[in-house]
Formats: sequence, C-alpha cells, structure tokens
Amino acid sequence: MIREDKTGMLYLCATPIGNLEDVTLRVLRILKEADVVAAEDTRQSIKLLNHYEIKTPLVSYHEHNKYEKTPVLVQRMLKGETIALVTDAGTPAISDPGEDLVRACYEAGIPVTSLPGPAAVITALTLSGMPARRFTFEGFLSVDKKERKEVLDRLERTTCTTIFYEAPHRLKKTLALFCEILGENHRIAICKELTKKHETVLHFTLGEAVAYYEANEPKGEFVLVLEGKSAEDMNRAKQEKWQEMPLPKHMKIYEDKGLSRKEAMKAVAKDRGVSKREIYAKLLEDE
Repeated sequence: MIREDKTGMLYLCATPIGNLEDVTLRVLRILKEADVVAAEDTRQSIKLLNHYEIKTPLVSYHEHNKYEKTPVLVQRMLKGETIALVTDAGTPAISDPGEDLVRACYEAGIPVTSLPGPAAVITALTLSGMPARRFTFEGFLSVDKKERKEVLDRLERTTCTTIFYEAPHRLKKTLALFCEILGENHRIAICKELTKKHETVLHFTLGEAVAYYEANEPKGEFVLVLEGKSAEDMNRAKQEKWQEMPLPKHMKIYEDKGLSRKEAMKAVAKDRGVSKREIYAKLLEDE
C-alpha cells in the first residue's frame, strides 16, 4: 500500500509515447507500489512493465468496458487499494476514458493525483514550429456528423493553433476536409513516430499534404498541427461575406439603425474594405 489511511488513491501515470526511456522515476515507483495497474490496453502496458521488471497486476480499463469497470475500481479504492491508471501511451484522461474514472473518484471522495510526463499533443506542438502561446486540442475528429461540423465551424473561425490526432485510415479524408474549410494554402505540420527512431515532422500547405498522401499511403498514428488564421485572413473573410450581400440590403441594415445615408455609406465601406467613394459610385449606378 502507498497510503496508510483507509481510502485508497488514484494515480494518473504518464507513460512513454514511443521511447521507453521517457518515463519518470516517480511513475516507475508508483507502478511498482500500486495494488493494481489499470491499463487501456494490457498488451501494450505489459511491455513497459516487463522492461522495468514491474510485477504489479494489470487489469483492463478502456472505452468499451468503462461503465462496467469504473464502479469496480472505485470500490477497490474505497476499500483502501491504490490504483495506477495508464493509457496506451502518454497521459491518461487525454483522448481515453480516464476522465470518467477521475470524475467518479471525486464523486466518491477518493483522492486523485496526476504524475506529469509524455503527451503526444504537447510533443507535437513544440516540434511543429507553429505558434504555441494559444492552442486548442481537439483530439480525434468525431465521426458524428453534427459534432464534426461544430468542430470544423470552430476551425474556420479560430486564430489559434489547433491540434488533432488522426488514424492512418482516416487521414486523407480529414486532410481533404481541412483543405475545403481552410483553403489549400493553409499551413499544417504533420507529426508521426514521435520520440521514436523514425520520428517525422512534415511541413506542408494543406494542398501539398493532400497531394502527398494521395501518392504515399499513410502509416502509423498522426498528430496534425494546424496554423491558426491570421487577423488579416479573418478580416478578409468578413469583408468577402459582406461583399456577397447586395449593396442596397447592406445599406438598409445601417439606415434601419437610424444612421444617415452618409454615415451608412461610411459603415458599409468599412465592412467591405473599400472607400466610401466606391460605395457612393456603386449606389449611383444602381439607381
């Protein structure tokens, strides 16, 4: 036992995403001292445990058994056992069911702590060369049409770096969607085999990425790092939206708000990114 009080504890243990040396001394100690290791895929986790000669029993805990296993694990911790939660690779609770177990522990009054370590999302971001001050992590693009549309709509409007995980059999379709939404000149960094011998980071425009994977079949797990739209791009997109609207209708929006014709022309010109003189000339043509 790690804890001496009656209630056990949940440890979220970050494990290597490729290179087995990328594990902390603290994680190794907890894996040895815990009563049980709950693993997303016991076949993967046993490799790490065997490498470091750790004999702690393994149980499976994954997306398809979480509803059955969560209350079982919670009861074990309530009886005083400590559990080390690991994912296939990286930090638990990121794109795996770990968050469900964490929430259940808090509801049951069981203490939880996270042991920092590898995370593919952070590794890819720092390798990508994309702006890292603000970023969004979306995980895997949902197969649900409504949820996928919501994500893509956000992507079309964001100015911060956005990171996705993607499987090889869906990569080409996902890149094509991004290209359609953001345009073929939008920049992307595609990362794979992170921390391994053949670690690769490819920098493309989306158009180049689509063409590359049409000619080269994707293999391995991918992390996609998309550049955010610049303020100039966002402003240009807004102007193009306004330019699609008939000019009289655009003028009426401001005139209905009580603006004079002169003031309305000035506001319309600003929306469209043109001079007030150009708006005036166009209105004269239409009369």
